[in-house]
Amino acid sequence: MQSWGVRSRFIKRDTASEPTKSGVVGLLASARGTDRNDDAAIEELARLEMGVRIDREGLLERDFHTAQEVPNTMGTGHRTVISDRYYLADALFLVVLRGSAALLHELEEAVQRPHWPLFFGRKAFVPAAPLVEPASERERWGTGLSSRSLEDVLEHHPWLERDPERREEMLRLEQDQRRLRTVIDVRPDHEHAERRHDLPLSFTEGARRYGSRAVRVGQVPLTDDMIGGRTARTEGGATCI
Repeated sequence: MQSWGVRSRFIKRDTASEPTKSGVVGLLASARGTDRNDDAAIEELARLEMGVRIDREGLLERDFHTAQEVPNTMGTGHRTVISDRYYLADALFLVVLRGSAALLHELEEAVQRPHWPLFFGRKAFVPAAPLVEPASERERWGTGLSSRSLEDVLEHHPWLERDPERREEMLRLEQDQRRLRTVIDVRPDHEHAERRHDLPLSFTEGARRYGSRAVRVGQVPLTDDMIGGRTARTEGGATCI
């Protein structure tokens, strides 16, 4: 279960179709033990270049909430509040970050030994598996640090799907029918740039601020090699989580 809110306010809590920049930065900040009031540390994480590959599109679900005896801002007038909360079920993503080798090494360690619990947008939505594979599995699945470019990782990293039936089903499709959606940070003047208002500027309680970033939405082919789980060597440069 995951929920990557973008415009969540009051009685409607939405979710994007893939991890947001603010959601990933928040997760990394929890792993590092960064105080929410440390704007400089949040800015450092927000500067990381991010690319997301959607290895399995999630199912959009709605959770209907009813809360009773909710006071108004004056502490009186208790009432019933009805809210809609949306989340993704059964989704699978490859998140790739590009930045300095020193910072990525630190984050790799932090994600494996987090200071605070990690969750996907809401505290109840915890990871079902390690975000970075243990050393014994990295040769097969390729997660961890890599010397390859962010774009190359998105285009060639082994498909994360491990369900045998899903893998066989995909292999039966023609090559031109096997595509994975991607969302990649780009310069604002990029020809195909789209704006996303999910760039965290501050997580300070009561004064959260967000800016916008430019992304390019595209696709990469899902090749036989990616389905087969082959991977290249992994050593410093970008990190996959």
